[in-house]
Amino acid sequence: MFNALQNIFEKGIYTSRWILAPLYLCLVLTLPIIAVKFMQEFWHMLLHFNSITTQFMVIAVLELVDVVLVGNLLLMIIFSGYENFVSKIEIAKEHVDRPSWMGKIDYSGLKQKIIGSIVAISSIELLKLFIDLGAMSHTTSDAEMSFFRWKMYGMVILHGVFVVSGLIFALTEKSSHSTAHSSN
Repeated sequence: MFNALQNIFEKGIYTSRWILAPLYLCLVLTLPIIAVKFMQEFWHMLLHFNSITTQFMVIAVLELVDVVLVGNLLLMIIFSGYENFVSKIEIAKEHVDRPSWMGKIDYSGLKQKIIGSIVAISSIELLKLFIDLGAMSHTTSDAEMSFFRWKMYGMVILHGVFVVSGLIFALTEKSSHSTAHSSN
């Protein structure tokens, strides 16, 4: 009797992983929104091509790269998360276009890729801010300049936190993997 109840309970727990499937579906539905945002930014850059400075063009291109990085990150999370926590994607197993990393990224590897992507996105945002600083005119008020400086300091600190967190996480992961290999 107890074993039968235990089996039912364990089967329920095991099956509960499918609760995550609709969440991954919603992430998939986010991809077209990201694609539309990319196209809007691209179209805006095309419309203003003749009137924008090189600095603003660089910012526009960085915004496009930013959107692509978010899309790539989202795709990695969808594929890796679904395969690690819900089910293998059998249809892609032998497909010629299957990404080489698919099925090889464990939860730890996924976290490292997320942190790396966040650092890359943060770097792009910081670079855009520095370009904006160079483009500011001499007519900018002291109050606006002071606000901009505080914003820049805050972003530099936040970026530093992301970088240090990523390094600590990578070192921790490396240490845990080397400990696991040496104990085997």
